[in-house]
Amino acid sequence: MNDKQRLMIKAAKLYYDKGLTQEAISQKLRLSRPRVSRLLQEALDSGIVRVTISPVVGSFAEVEAQLEERFGLCEAVVVEVSDPDSRPAIARELGPVAADVFTRLVQDGDVIGLSWGTCLASMVEHLQPQKKNGAVVVQMTGGLGAPDTDSHATDIASRTAMALGATLRLLPAPGIVRSVDTARLLRSERYIAQALETAQKTNIAFLGVGSTSPNSPPIHDGIITLDEAAELSRMGAVGELNLRFYNIDGELVKSDLDERVIGVQLDTIRSIDHVVAVAGGREKFHAILGALRGGLIDTLITDTATAVRLLEEES
Repeated sequence: MNDKQRLMIKAAKLYYDKGLTQEAISQKLRLSRPRVSRLLQEALDSGIVRVTISPVVGSFAEVEAQLEERFGLCEAVVVEVSDPDSRPAIARELGPVAADVFTRLVQDGDVIGLSWGTCLASMVEHLQPQKKNGAVVVQMTGGLGAPDTDSHATDIASRTAMALGATLRLLPAPGIVRSVDTARLLRSERYIAQALETAQKTNIAFLGVGSTSPNSPPIHDGIITLDEAAELSRMGAVGELNLRFYNIDGELVKSDLDERVIGVQLDTIRSIDHVVAVAGGREKFHAILGALRGGLIDTLITDTATAVRLLEEES
């Protein structure tokens, strides 16, 4: 063993075992701080020091890493839920985790886009007040859901802006109207046009993922008729973001309904710097898979059963 190896071992023991800072080690060994830094790095590179990470109970780090690699995600967050067939259970158990991710990701000056749904409502319910200077919260789709529920698009945006002390930009229009002409007229209205213009500047968005199942809220609540839903499925639609329906490869399904939506378009969602999707459950599997394949999502927060099935499907 030469002197350099002895120094590497000594520096490593002081740093990792004794918890000394690099500055303290440099003084103790009478070495420059840059040399201490190089010794520690060389100890890692040569295998003298090996770092192991012991996951805590309840973490799914390996599954998350595989999802990130397979789908090119910035981050995957996998949560064990009590019942992956229960929409209330999924929303209740994904929501608090999504709130933590929201708090970590959102920064001063962000333009934050929000859609609607029970998972997002649960996320907002668990947000702790935290001032974000210069932040703007934008409602990305017109009013959806029963107006007296906390999953309504307007309510979600309003409560988020209140938690952040942010400027609020509401979209004062229905999510879907009955004719293309009405949609065009509404988009030209001053306040609606302003809201849609602000939405184009969104740099981080939090979205729910919808399916084409008859049990999905837009269909179950009559926002989309059964005939419209059947036609969308016939055309290959498997899911929706912001009421923009797409196929299993994440490509827009062009339809009359798409032209009647008042909200941000799929291409705009794709161009946002960071899109966080909060969704899970067997019913939404193909919707989540299509969004991932289409590169529509940057961060996915989902349940373990869905995460494992996604990896199996793409293996």
